Amino acid sequence: MWKELKKFAMRGNVIDMAVGIIIGTTFGVIVKSLVSDVIMPPIGMILGKVDFANLFIILKEGKIAGPYTSLASAQEAGAVTVNYGVFVNTIVNFLIVAFALFLLIRVINKIKAQEETLPPEPTTKDCPYCLSHIPIKATRCPHCTSKLVTA
Repeated sequence: MWKELKKFAMRGNVIDMAVGIIIGTTFGVIVKSLVSDVIMPPIGMILGKVDFANLFIILKEGKIAGPYTSLASAQEAGAVTVNYGVFVNTIVNFLIVAFALFLLIRVINKIKAQEETLPPEPTTKDCPYCLSHIPIKATRCPHCTSKLVTA
């Protein structure tokens, strides 16, 4: 059983998928940091010093009564909240990842289109003596039996 599992795991597709998952996870962490640490703070400053991560609506007060200065303090008090600021950050994360995937797919499609437009490798050539079609690797023409000069 272990041998079969090892054989399956060492196939190329499984290893490629594992590498893709690891890179994707790392990319997700980088994008999350980009959004929360680089993009949203300037947007918050433009909108009047708003920290999107701390935008929430209290549905039910916690054990300790509000007002709560941050989402963390509301959650510590046990308050039930709708965290729409975190949701906005998540939407921005998604849009950045979707845009990056769009660019990646676009590049892959261009590469595939270029491969499809390339002419196929020739498999035949013309005999310089009798002008018959012969295999490209032929060293003697099967029609006129002339010896061909290899290039």
